[in-house]
Amino acid sequence: MSHAALKWTAILFALFHVYNNWFTAVSELWFAAIHFGGFGALCALAFHRSRTGEQHHRARRLIDGLLALMSIATAVYLIAFEDALYARESEFIASDYLFAAAAVLLAIEFARRTSGWFMPMLITISLCYVLFLGRYVPGVFAFPGLSLETVLYRSYWSGDGMFGMVANISSTFVFMFILFGSFLLKSGAGDFIVRVSASVAGRYQGGAGHVAVVGSGLMGSVSGSAVATTVSTGVITIPMMVRSGFSPRFAAGIEAAASTGGQLMPPVMGAGAFVMASYTQIPYLQIIAVSFLPALLYFLTVAFFVRIEARRLNLAVGAGQDEPSTLETLRSGWHFIIPLAVLIGSLIIGYTPVRSATFATAAVIVVSFFTSQPMGVERCADAILDALRVMVPTAILLVAVGLVVNVVTTTGLGNAFSVMIVDWAGGSMLLTLALVAIASLVLGMGLPVTASYIVLATLAAPALFDLLSQSVLLESLRAPDLPSNVKAVIDLFGGDPVRALTEMPAEMRQLVRGELIDPTLVTGMLLSAHLIIFWLSQDSNVTPPVCLVAFTAAAIAGTPPMRTGLTAWKIAKGLYLVPVLFAFTPLITGSWAERLSVFGFACFGLYALAGLLQWHLETRLTAVTAGLLICSAICLLWAPFGVLIHLLGAALLIGIIIWQRRMAIR
Repeated sequence: MSHAALKWTAILFALFHVYNNWFTAVSELWFAAIHFGGFGALCALAFHRSRTGEQHHRARRLIDGLLALMSIATAVYLIAFEDALYARESEFIASDYLFAAAAVLLAIEFARRTSGWFMPMLITISLCYVLFLGRYVPGVFAFPGLSLETVLYRSYWSGDGMFGMVANISSTFVFMFILFGSFLLKSGAGDFIVRVSASVAGRYQGGAGHVAVVGSGLMGSVSGSAVATTVSTGVITIPMMVRSGFSPRFAAGIEAAASTGGQLMPPVMGAGAFVMASYTQIPYLQIIAVSFLPALLYFLTVAFFVRIEARRLNLAVGAGQDEPSTLETLRSGWHFIIPLAVLIGSLIIGYTPVRSATFATAAVIVVSFFTSQPMGVERCADAILDALRVMVPTAILLVAVGLVVNVVTTTGLGNAFSVMIVDWAGGSMLLTLALVAIASLVLGMGLPVTASYIVLATLAAPALFDLLSQSVLLESLRAPDLPSNVKAVIDLFGGDPVRALTEMPAEMRQLVRGELIDPTLVTGMLLSAHLIIFWLSQDSNVTPPVCLVAFTAAAIAGTPPMRTGLTAWKIAKGLYLVPVLFAFTPLITGSWAERLSVFGFACFGLYALAGLLQWHLETRLTAVTAGLLICSAICLLWAPFGVLIHLLGAALLIGIIIWQRRMAIR
C-alpha cells in the first residue's frame, strides 16, 4: 500500500470512530475489537525499527505487514464468529484458540513496541498467574488457576478483557478528546497560548519561568500528553528561561513539572479522568469541576519555586515585558477561546463528553475560517493524522492493560492487595498514602501514567475509600437513633461500634455505609480516593530512574537527564502534598466555602514548603527561620487545627517574609 493510500485509509478509520461514537453502528465489543485491529495495524506499520541492509529491511517490512493483517484479522474473526461461538455454548474450536491467542500475543508485542518491556512482562506474569502460577503463591495471593480456554475466552471474547471497559474508554472518550486537542493545536492555539502566557506572567520577576508554568498548564489541559506538551512548549520556554538567567537544569525541571501538571488540569486531564468516570460512575463534569482548585494549587506550587529561585538569583523582570498587553493578545486570538467555551457549555447543558468534544472540534473548524489559517481539507487531514499518531500508543496501552485488569478482577487480587495495605498500614491514613505512593512509583517505572492509575485504582482504591469513610462511619455508628437493621449488625459484634467497624466484612460495611452516610459525601470520598491515586500515578513523569517527561526536557535543555529528573522531582512536590489535602481536608468532599478556605490557606502552606525545599524565601534561610517555616506550614495545612490556627500560620509566614526583606535592605 502506498503512503498516500495508507494516509487516507487511516483518516477513514478515524472518521469511522467519529461516526460510531455518534450513531453506535456496532456493539461495544465489536467497536473495541475494531479499535484494536486498526490501531494495531497502524502500530505494526509505524512502530518498526529499520535494520541494517536492504534484505533485513525488507524482511522487517514483511513481518510488520503480516502483523498488521493479523491484527485486523483478529477483529474480523471476533465479529464474524461471535454468534457461532455462542451457538456452541462457548465451547472452543481450534480457530477460536488460534485467534484469541493471536490477539493476546499481538497486544503484548504492540505494547512492547510502544511502551517498552515492562508492560509485556506484567501481562505475561498476570496471565501465568491466573493459569498456573497462582497455585504456588502462599497466603492471601494464592489462586487455584483457570483453564486456558477460560482465560482466552475472558481475555478475547468477554467484555471483561482486552475489549472491555478500558478499551471502550479508549475508543470513545480518549479518542474524541485527543482529536479535539489535535484540531485545536493545528489551528494555531499553541502559539496563542504561549503569547497569552507571556503577556500575563512574563512581566513579573522570573517571568520566563512563569510563562512556562502558565503556558504548559494551558497547553497540557487540551493536549492530553505530558511529553507532547514538553516538546511543544519546551522548545520555546526552556531557552527563554535560560536567557533570563535560570540555569538550564532548573529551566528543564520547571518545564517538566509544569507539563506533568497539564494532566491534572481540566477539561481533558489526559485519559485518566475518563477512566475514573467509568470506574466510579461519577459524572465527568463533576470530576473536572472538583479538580480545578487542586490543579491550580499544583501550578501555584511550581510557580512558587520559580519566584523563590528568581529571588535567590536576583533576576530582573523576565520575558513578556515587550509583549502586547493581555487584552490585545486576547483580541487577536479570541476565536481560540470559543471551542473551549463550546466544550464546557455542552458539558454543563448535559451532553455526553463524546458529543461535547465533537461540538468543540466542529467549532474549531468553523472559527478557523475567521482567521488567516482556515482549516481546509488538508489541514483537517493533518490534524486527524496528528491525533492518530498520539492515539497509536495510547490505544494499544489501554487495550493491553485490560488483560491485567481482567486478571486482577477474576482472581480477586485487588481485594487481597487492599487487605494487605490495610494490614501493613495498621489503619493509618498517612502510612496508607505512603504505601500507595511507593506502589505507584514502582509501577510507574515501566507503565505510563494512565496504565499505572488503572492498575493501582483496581488494587488500592477500595482500601483508600474504606479508610476515608471510616471516621465518618464510626461517628454515625455511635449515634443513638440508629436504624434497626444497623443496630442489629452492631449487636452481632457485642454492641461495640469500633469492633463492628473493624471486624465486619467489606460487603456488610458497604451496606451500612450506604444506610448511614449521605450519598453526596460517599461520592466525594470515593472521588477523593481515586484522585489520590490519579495524582500519585503522575509521579513517574518526573521521578528517577524512569521519568520520560523530565528526560524530554533535559534533551531540549542539553542537561544531564538523571540530575534534571531529580530537579523536576523536587519542583513537582505538589504531586505528593496535594493528595494529602484530599485525605485530611474537605478540599474534595466539602462545600465550596470549605474548599475555598482550604485552598487559600494551602497556598500559604505550600509556599512555606517550597521555601524550605529551596532553603530560601526573600533571603537564604537560617535554622531559626526554617523552624518557623515548618511551624507555619503545619498550622496552615493541618485541617484539625481550625481557622484561628490557620490564620496564625499565615501571619507567621508573612512575618518571616517581612523580616527577611528588612534584613536584606540593611
